[in-house]
Amino acid sequence: MQPLVRLFHVAALVLALAAGAARADGDPDRFFHPFLGDMQADLADARATGKRGIMVMYHFEDCPWCKWMKAHILSRADVQAFYRERFQLLPIDTLGSVPITDYQGKEWTEKAFARSIPIRATPTFIFYDLDGRPVARHVGRVPDPAEFMLLGEFVASGAYRGQTFAEYKSRARQTTTNRKGS
Repeated sequence: MQPLVRLFHVAALVLALAAGAARADGDPDRFFHPFLGDMQADLADARATGKRGIMVMYHFEDCPWCKWMKAHILSRADVQAFYRERFQLLPIDTLGSVPITDYQGKEWTEKAFARSIPIRATPTFIFYDLDGRPVARHVGRVPDPAEFMLLGEFVASGAYRGQTFAEYKSRARQTTTNRKGS
């Protein structure tokens, strides 16, 4: 797809979300796919179901920004549908003791795995390609559903290969502003 056409689609998505096209359904747990601790199996599921990759939210139970993201962003039905269509979605507790197997087959606890990456703040969202390689990272809360979906589109479209998310977001806003002024 041509870059200008893609930016137009992204701008339309941002406008629709900014207008409040959908509301929260109240259940942030619906955002994530069931996670049994086997990241290799999740990669296979992502490939088999035509996903673009895996997104992991690194969090812990008492993290205030994690709670905020779950209540205000991840609980929205439109955000859930958008992300579930494009990504396998996994939560990893940065303080957790649940055993997991990483993409290379190494066994860890959630906490040890998060420290190995390293995760220094929560929430941290890391997007992995279908080979288990990290391709994008966002640390901290995202201020609104439109920006969170724009982050997903940034990764799903492959735009991360040639620009930062800040550049992508700036171009999307510029396109939206230009359309409003036309």
